Amino acid sequence: MLFADRNVDDNLISCNKVILLHGPPGTGKTSLSKALAQKLSIRLQSRFIKGILIEINSHSLFSKWFSESGKLVSKMFSQIRDFVEDQKFLVCILIDEVESLAHAREKCMSGNEPSDSIRVVNALLTELDKIKIHSNVLIFATSNVTGAIDLAFIDRADIKEYIGLPGVQAIYQIYYSCIQELLKAEIIQPKVIIQQCPDLVELESSDIYKNDKKLLKISEASVGLSGRSVRKLPFIAHALFLQTEIATLENYLEALLFAVEYQKTNSKYF
Repeated sequence: MLFADRNVDDNLISCNKVILLHGPPGTGKTSLSKALAQKLSIRLQSRFIKGILIEINSHSLFSKWFSESGKLVSKMFSQIRDFVEDQKFLVCILIDEVESLAHAREKCMSGNEPSDSIRVVNALLTELDKIKIHSNVLIFATSNVTGAIDLAFIDRADIKEYIGLPGVQAIYQIYYSCIQELLKAEIIQPKVIIQQCPDLVELESSDIYKNDKKLLKISEASVGLSGRSVRKLPFIAHALFLQTEIATLENYLEALLFAVEYQKTNSKYF
């Protein structure tokens, strides 16, 4: 936006306003894109009267009719430009699972992919080049399969950020939020205090934080699972490993550890 305001020649310094978030499934790429769009609309409210998030459903853009899919992509971007041309709007575009739209053309030509999918990629790249002249647009793309994305699209992405699996601290925070919700719902009783941001060194050296230590060990055992999987485990723990509706925190943490082991065992088959 600064470069556009200062009339920097985009033929000399290229900026396509495309951010590609890639990494394993369940790591929050789509949620992060939506959160960033929301944050931008708040930060830039002095400049824009309204923020708009447009989510592109890739699967709805493919037609059974020959050459129709490329036309659908062009028509969709034509509708998006109606919003973009109003400089009072901040327009964020989210293309989830972008490999569906920007599938590698080399693989299409060498395999059994229909030639219509090549037209879709060509149309998408053309529309990206057209829309980049506007200073009030930002495009988020997410992908779990970077090897399937066309190199021309990857080349157009200004920022390519890897979103990996959560570490111990992040997993602890997820479990903490889940336990707080279960305490609020009185599924875990009685009310107990557990630290949100524990000092790991202090935990190791003290006997006071017994439950915090257990949760930390469960978090360490959960490393390698996606954020989406970790958020499911508090439910699985209660559904499969508790025989009562209401549980103490100690019993619940034991069930949660069983749920982690259960999840890791099952993941080996997929």
